[in-house]
Amino acid sequence: MSFSQDAMYSLFENALRRFLDREATSIRNDTSERHLCARLAMQFESLLAEYRLDGYYADPEYNRKQGGRVKTILSGDMEVIRVTCDLILHSRGEKSRDNLIAIEMAKPDKTLEQVRSDRLRLMALTKRSFDDIWSYDGVVHPEHVCGYLLGVFIMIDRTAGIATAEFFEEGAPQPTTKTFHLCHT
Repeated sequence: MSFSQDAMYSLFENALRRFLDREATSIRNDTSERHLCARLAMQFESLLAEYRLDGYYADPEYNRKQGGRVKTILSGDMEVIRVTCDLILHSRGEKSRDNLIAIEMAKPDKTLEQVRSDRLRLMALTKRSFDDIWSYDGVVHPEHVCGYLLGVFIMIDRTAGIATAEFFEEGAPQPTTKTFHLCHT
């Protein structure tokens, strides 16, 4: 099982390419963001065995952490905020390396404030820790959700027929942005 950044990028890109090929009609028909995230989750699930990630799940709108408590993050002002990410790849707290990929998806009609909020959420989710006590030993879990290896903000533009992906690692946006094209069926 490889938890390298390269493996996470590869998994993400393979899942997204499959999603864009198989769901081009849904995207062009302007189906809801929730529907699209659920369909992308299916592509992740179909690749988990290939990446030797048995025991991991692709969950849209998942909002729980250990003990069934609601997931929270800390804002830049250290305010506790309940969080539901559009799509996460994780072990549901069952493995010591729990959080792998966090994804926020948007369409061009989202407001600038909503897009900003999505990006801030990904920065918070990809931070290593909020309180520097998470040991990654599977026993001591952080109070607030963090530690995702990769965060991705996907803007799906049905009119242009593209999806743009922005990446986040260790609490910061990365300089790389990639553009993917929808299948032309």
